[in-house]
Amino acid sequence: MKNTKTQKIVPGLWFDNEAEDAAAFYISIFKNSGTGRTTRYGKEGFEFHGKPAGSVMTVEFEIEHYKFVAINGGPQFKPNPSVSFFVTCETETEVDELWQKLSENGNILMPLNTYPWSKRYGFIQDRYSLTWQISLGNIADVGQKIAPCLLFVNKNMGLAETAIYHYTGIFTPSEIDGILKYEAGEEAPEGAVKHAQFHLLGEKFMIMDGPGQHDFSFNEAVSFIVNCKDQEETDYYWGCLTEGGDEKAQACGWLKDKFGLSWQIVPEAVSEMLQNADEKQSDRLMQALLQMKKIDLQKLEDAYKPV
Repeated sequence: MKNTKTQKIVPGLWFDNEAEDAAAFYISIFKNSGTGRTTRYGKEGFEFHGKPAGSVMTVEFEIEHYKFVAINGGPQFKPNPSVSFFVTCETETEVDELWQKLSENGNILMPLNTYPWSKRYGFIQDRYSLTWQISLGNIADVGQKIAPCLLFVNKNMGLAETAIYHYTGIFTPSEIDGILKYEAGEEAPEGAVKHAQFHLLGEKFMIMDGPGQHDFSFNEAVSFIVNCKDQEETDYYWGCLTEGGDEKAQACGWLKDKFGLSWQIVPEAVSEMLQNADEKQSDRLMQALLQMKKIDLQKLEDAYKPV
């Protein structure tokens, strides 16, 4: 991948066995795209992940200079509209072409049409169940071609503004770009967030409250990986984001925050070790990792050392 921009927060996409295929598909339909590092499963931990030794564990890729990590984790989790990716296109032709490619074997959630917020917009779930909002607009107004969008529904309905201040209070630098609220007489309670945008560590996020009943909520299928420079930073983000979250969801650097959104708090050195490890090192790393909730970098470095 040619992009040299540091992206501190990277979306993690969970698949059963389709990580490589999904990455290749997205790279084929978006510009400024490419693949990065690939890690593979070792023999250790098979009873947990059920993946053959040597098979692909994670694939790093980027589309439109925005980085993702895809993981082959098993059939437990499926993406849903609680986290979608908002794509700003500057021509109707680009909107239509991208829509056509994403709609193949997909599911239309809101048809491509004119809406109050965009002359041309649609909401779609692709062949891998990942959801996308495709909108005609100006990238300069958004500041980012692709941005994750969080939809707060059911028990989270009405908490989007609380979440904005929670997240911007944890990550520095951060900035609230704007909050548009529902007014009296609209489909959601007055004061709920119709649409808001904010930045965390230079990355754009969007967020909305979703009125009505929905058969989905945040799950591990889309998580946000925070790449930490050292153990101190790992401890900080882990402490802040686990507050009020589900302790049962804490494992191997994964956590759920007070809203149920999944995060992975990972020292940057861990990815490098997994990438460069030989078979024995990989097994020792996995054995150590499976015993952790919050990642202990020193223990992983000890496991990585030649025996």
